Amino acid sequence: MSSKGGGTALTRRNYRLASDTDKPKATGIVNEKLLSDYLHHVFPSTKQGPALASLRKPLGFQELGAHLERLLSEGEPTEDTRDQLIEGRLGPQTVVLDHTSGFEGLLFVDDDLLGVIGHSNFSSIRATTCVYKGKWAYEVLISSQGLMQIGWCTLNCRFNQEEGVGDTPDSYAYDGNRVRKWNVTTTNYGKSWAAGDIVSCLIDLDEGTITFCLNGQSLGTAFTNIKMGPGIAYFPAISLSFKESVAFNFGMRFTYPVEGYLPLQNPPTADLLKAQKLLGYIKTVLSTSIDTQEERLVEKDCASWRLHGEPTVLITLAHIFNHFAPLMCKVYLVEDVLMSFLLGILEGGGSVDEHPLIQQLLDLFWLLMEDYEVNECLKQLMMSLLRAYRFSPIIPDLGFQIHYLRLTTAILRHEKSRKYLLSNKFTFDVLRSVVFFYIKTPLRVKEAGLEELIPTTWWPTRFDKETADERLRRRAYERGCQRLKKRIEVVEELQVQILRLLLNNKDKGTGEASRYIFLNKFRKFLQENASNRGHPTALCPPEYMVCFLHRLITAVRTYWDDGKRKSPGSVNSEEAYVPPQLFYNGKVDYFDLQRLGGLLSHLKKTLKDDLASKANIIIDPAEIQATSMDDLDEDEESGAAQRPFGAAAMGGALARPSWLSSPTLGRANRFLSTAAVSLMTPRRPLAPPEKVKVRTLAVEQRTEEDIEGSHGNDGLLLGRPLEEPDQPIAEKSLLEIVDGIVMMYNLSVHQQLGKMVVVSDDVHEYAVALKDTEEKIARCPARRPDILEELQKSQKVFAEKLNHLSRRLAWINATIYSKEKMLDVYWLLRVCIRTIEHADNTGSLFAFAPEFYLNVAMNAYSALKNYFSPANSMEELPDIKDSLMQALASYVCYPQSLRAVERIPEEQRVAMMRNLLAPYEQRPWAQTNWILVRLWRGCGFGYRYTRLPHLLKTKPEDANLPSLQKPCPSLLLQRHMAELLSMDKDMAASFLNSVLNQLNWAFSEFIGMIQEIQQAAERPERNFVDTRQLKVCATCFDLSVSLLRVLEMTVTLVPEIFLDWSRPSAELLLRRLAQLLNQVLNRVTAERNLFDRVVNLRLPGLESVDHYPILVAVTGILVRILVDGERQGISRAASVLLSDPCFQLHSIQHLLGEGGEASGSTSSTCVRVFCPTDTDYISEEEERKVERMLAFLTEESKQAAASTAPTSEEDLCPICYAHSISAIFKPCSHKSCKACINQHLMNNKDCFFCKATITGVEDYSKPAGS
Repeated sequence: MSSKGGGTALTRRNYRLASDTDKPKATGIVNEKLLSDYLHHVFPSTKQGPALASLRKPLGFQELGAHLERLLSEGEPTEDTRDQLIEGRLGPQTVVLDHTSGFEGLLFVDDDLLGVIGHSNFSSIRATTCVYKGKWAYEVLISSQGLMQIGWCTLNCRFNQEEGVGDTPDSYAYDGNRVRKWNVTTTNYGKSWAAGDIVSCLIDLDEGTITFCLNGQSLGTAFTNIKMGPGIAYFPAISLSFKESVAFNFGMRFTYPVEGYLPLQNPPTADLLKAQKLLGYIKTVLSTSIDTQEERLVEKDCASWRLHGEPTVLITLAHIFNHFAPLMCKVYLVEDVLMSFLLGILEGGGSVDEHPLIQQLLDLFWLLMEDYEVNECLKQLMMSLLRAYRFSPIIPDLGFQIHYLRLTTAILRHEKSRKYLLSNKFTFDVLRSVVFFYIKTPLRVKEAGLEELIPTTWWPTRFDKETADERLRRRAYERGCQRLKKRIEVVEELQVQILRLLLNNKDKGTGEASRYIFLNKFRKFLQENASNRGHPTALCPPEYMVCFLHRLITAVRTYWDDGKRKSPGSVNSEEAYVPPQLFYNGKVDYFDLQRLGGLLSHLKKTLKDDLASKANIIIDPAEIQATSMDDLDEDEESGAAQRPFGAAAMGGALARPSWLSSPTLGRANRFLSTAAVSLMTPRRPLAPPEKVKVRTLAVEQRTEEDIEGSHGNDGLLLGRPLEEPDQPIAEKSLLEIVDGIVMMYNLSVHQQLGKMVVVSDDVHEYAVALKDTEEKIARCPARRPDILEELQKSQKVFAEKLNHLSRRLAWINATIYSKEKMLDVYWLLRVCIRTIEHADNTGSLFAFAPEFYLNVAMNAYSALKNYFSPANSMEELPDIKDSLMQALASYVCYPQSLRAVERIPEEQRVAMMRNLLAPYEQRPWAQTNWILVRLWRGCGFGYRYTRLPHLLKTKPEDANLPSLQKPCPSLLLQRHMAELLSMDKDMAASFLNSVLNQLNWAFSEFIGMIQEIQQAAERPERNFVDTRQLKVCATCFDLSVSLLRVLEMTVTLVPEIFLDWSRPSAELLLRRLAQLLNQVLNRVTAERNLFDRVVNLRLPGLESVDHYPILVAVTGILVRILVDGERQGISRAASVLLSDPCFQLHSIQHLLGEGGEASGSTSSTCVRVFCPTDTDYISEEEERKVERMLAFLTEESKQAAASTAPTSEEDLCPICYAHSISAIFKPCSHKSCKACINQHLMNNKDCFFCKATITGVEDYSKPAGS
């Protein structure tokens, strides 16, 4: 066994302690006198003074064992002393959290039984040891600043999900989140805590008091006269809410010891004394050399010590380590003795490379300690470093963080130790949250020293032009921010150094290189965080993930560019991308994450021929057979047999893959402006290289050869399609890490970037409030000093808050939103775009690309636009997914831009219209519906206006708004719409069915809301209608009008959809349309109805709600189907309209004010609205059409009433009881009217009555004479 860290390879067994037969030989290494002097120098006896040095007995290796035992036994506490130390306490010597019986609720306790995370509403847990006499203390390290109650409780306390520590009579607690103390009742107490604070909990059972300290400062006595006496003993206890976390310290070298109070867990005094003595002996060995020529001992600087294999020194150290090694398996001793010693070595400053002693010591550990001992020692050492780094207070120079990171770097520089820590479930399995790469944000600016670092504050405003004083303040603030940034960069550089060590792929001398161990652990880390099925504590906090992502990008790009310099033909990191073969060759596990074409199991079956023909990859049949029956596609097998070489012979072009129509891919095409045509082009046939059978490998099963490849094996790049350039990109392991970085951004980084912007928003809000207060002070009359005093108080509060937030914002900008971080996100955006472009070139194999690449591309663009730009950091800007739709909605409002849209290639125009006509369910449809309305505005009935007639006398809105532009319909795009709906009958039925569904919803919601508004207005007490409710009500009305206009547009352009009953669903659509039109007319035109009363209130926010817009939209539809159509169509429309039970002729008469004398004022209002005084509204020709329609319906209704024979109840449809039975179901022979069964069959194929599957519907007429 060898070690590389120190430069000398030594086998351990040569330096075992000498046996009795070996001892005479060992003493001859140097002469006896020199050896005796050396050993007495290293192991001086405390009972011998300097005067007796000449009389001391010679000391050799034979006597060293007994001599060392005697020295270590000196000063050990006696049994009586040990008993005195634990008086007043009951329980085990080692104090931990009682995870077996002393808890309530769901909690996750760390392996050391000291850290705890709440995972239910309000969980409680106590320690294993209690106290009944004396003065005791313990510390709690706050990891999250949320709702927690920390203190003491007795065994009699019973907690639940609502009541915790402090909520029962014999429990006492401090709550720094709400700044209160608790003992059944609660009062204000103490100060607020923050993540990283340390709470000291003190109990004095002699005086009966409980006190708490925060970061060493006493908060005062919290409780007095606590219950004491026989049978009363107090346990440390905590109650914490969901996802809050802390770490307990019952005696591990208190950060803030309090005089007179004992730690709950006695320090291991005897072991501590031994360890300190042994460490002293080691230091002496390191600082002493033997000059065999001069036969004397030479003092030297221990920093220059090297492990050269000197037998005398090694045997001496072996004796020391015989006692020292077992002690280094105890966490208290590792932290108190070893970590302090190693930190002391680095205190001299300089780079870690300038302190090689740590490498030599680690070599010594691996040489002279058993493997299990050094493993446990390293584990405890790194856990102690992590805990110290995580909870170290923030000071201006970040000295504590730098100190612990430097030691971590020094340890990881040792190859064997690094590989152990990586492979022994440390970096990503035990820690999970990558703490070493996180720089926490201080919540208390003063304690972090930011007032000294940034003495002048400034905040961005856009109120007035910047004054000279503000310019000076801004420059001083920027200088302070720059000083802070330089100090943070020191920490970030150390964190990057750690990652560079973990990514080292040249250290193969002692087994697998560090990078490949790291890579497999990294993938496991991503899997745990990507799956909600994983252990909840495995989720890495988003704030940790942000820092880790930036450090990893820096480290990966360094290695990438190093490889570029060694291999000039490869790609540099600026042009980095992930090759498409990673997505389908099974070398990288994506944990069932969604692909652009659907689930991987489905793609392996449907595209297996394409994989074979394009990438020479054959999927292992065992994997296909292992998929669930839900994913089986029987048609694929028959289809594959008919396809020559994986393509369908359809005019020489490839069949359009089914996944190509998915919404996700649609977003991809919109975002990247890539046409689907490129995916349909036939690819050139491949040469006949040997096909490779692949099977997905588990993360733990992969080796370096699986990743990097060798001897013709392409590793991660197996299955390169011909479209992918045949050139080296980078080391293949780096490609997978870049892929993992993209996944990390998608998991939580983007959400965290958006979350931290809230500080900028707060600054803006307080700046507005401060300026408003200053303006009020300037206007305040001199006779009101009371108001002036209150305003000045408010001004002071706002100014203090802004000073605090501006300094905190400086920290956040340096750690999260700096220019370097922005460039990282920009680089990630470019990686995603290039990756998607390369995957797009592979044709149908694009389906294998993970969906998160598209999400990251869009989100990274959004982050760059919204979060990093100084001008836009405080504004809400539209998301990239909606920006294209909003741009199109704006284009169609202006004649010039609309003509530009009409000039794009016809194929793209048709594709755009097809997407606009997609069904409205399960997608944001309001914007697309509005676009269709704008394309029609100017052609519809009474639809030439820019402002509604009842708003003409009010103050006009901004004339530049897109919605107030003059109508500019597009006849060209209307023609495309008509052709699409006419040719594609299924699409037309689906689109109109969805429009009718949304109209039914929108109008029903509107009616429900105006009912609530009317009820509130009629109450005798003074009521205020919520402005948000008014806004939603107006929105539902506007949506109803716009949906009616789209129906008018469809009826006008393609009337056969409703009137040609040879088309599927035509009769059903017409009946549904008639039903909805009658409902709208009845609600809006009834005498003294709800609609009238709410409109007459003229509430602010409901300005757009009026009779005119909705009635003219309904009238336009009726005129088109009852006046402008063909005779047969008019007859069918009239028949359906009159047969609807909701039809009322006076609703049509209301349009022209012909409702009779009873109509009263309502009718006269309608006459004025429809009067053709302005051709922008109703023209004379349109009014004549309405008159003809009314005359026609009046006559038709009279004839229908005269010819309609009474219908018995038995002949009515048993579902709606409104129409006669006209359809019979096959095969069950149940009956209903056609309207009911047609509407039912659109969503369900089972019979209403017997649930049998309906295979057909036939016309039914009642037999004569029955």
